[in-house]
Amino acid sequence: MVLKEPGAEPRAAGIKDVAAAAGVSLGTVSNVLNRPDRVSPATRAKVEAAMAELRFVRNESARQLRAGRSRVLAYVMLDGSNPFFTDVAAGMEDAAEASDLSLFLCNSAHRPAREAAYLGRLEQQRVQGILITPVDPDLPLLGEIARRGTPVVVVDRTPGDTTHCSVAVDDVHGGEIAVRHLIEQGHERIAFIGNHTSVGQVRERRLGALRALAAAGLGPDHLVDLTTTALTVADGRGAGERLAGLPAPVRPTAAFCANDLVALGLLQTCASLRMRVPDDLAIIGYDDIEFAAAAAVPLTSVRQPRRSLGRTAAELLLAETTEPDHEHRQVVFTPELVVRASTLR
Repeated sequence: MVLKEPGAEPRAAGIKDVAAAAGVSLGTVSNVLNRPDRVSPATRAKVEAAMAELRFVRNESARQLRAGRSRVLAYVMLDGSNPFFTDVAAGMEDAAEASDLSLFLCNSAHRPAREAAYLGRLEQQRVQGILITPVDPDLPLLGEIARRGTPVVVVDRTPGDTTHCSVAVDDVHGGEIAVRHLIEQGHERIAFIGNHTSVGQVRERRLGALRALAAAGLGPDHLVDLTTTALTVADGRGAGERLAGLPAPVRPTAAFCANDLVALGLLQTCASLRMRVPDDLAIIGYDDIEFAAAAAVPLTSVRQPRRSLGRTAAELLLAETTEPDHEHRQVVFTPELVVRASTLR
């Protein structure tokens, strides 16, 4: 209910209005809101009825201002269009919900300026802590925010120091097991599709691919780079067209894609050009998002424990807010290969 006094602007009902309507003290209304176990059932019912009649909504901002801390965690993700990051966020939400907290999502879209703007706003809003998959894991601003009192956990990257907790996946190992599998299937000329020059995770996956080739006695020239500007389905389609245009003697017989979206785009191009998968081109992706298994040709992929990644990151953040002697930890998960029809002849 919006209250209006003569000559004044309409206003929302406050706790004074609730106390007056219920015939109780302000302290009793405060207890109903914050410590309901201290109020008798009859009095609590009377106060709750007054709240309902007045359509009272508590002022959470004011409560947080008094407490000096909000009931909110925030995740600044790198790419909101990639299901990998929304799956990671779902794991964070599991941990937040278990602690009666909310999770806010922000999408930097790989843009440093946008990332910095979000970080500034979140710090000003006094969120309880920030989870971030950063454009640059060694961004000095992250350390500054932590020193000013807002805990920060780096997700899906490992920073160069131990200023923060971090949770990541061993992407070098992921690249190794992907290309080792392709070599075991008889492939010796393999395309690597991704933007390894600008994304650290992709760079590490490519390094793992090179290690697998070296272990098999194959030089780096056996890895054909098809560099993309991003990691989207459209980038995969474009890379597929470039690959199909290579002369047959040097055309790779297999492709290791930096993520599943790129691999799905490559599959689309293969279908449109009538290239058989895996007979003409074997394809392996990375992340094992839900769409990988549901593709027209089920996609072999390197599975990351996406939900566990997010849940563990949030648990580390919550521990930092409650443990006086908290020590930063760097947690690294091991990915696993999920083999499907896109690589099996």
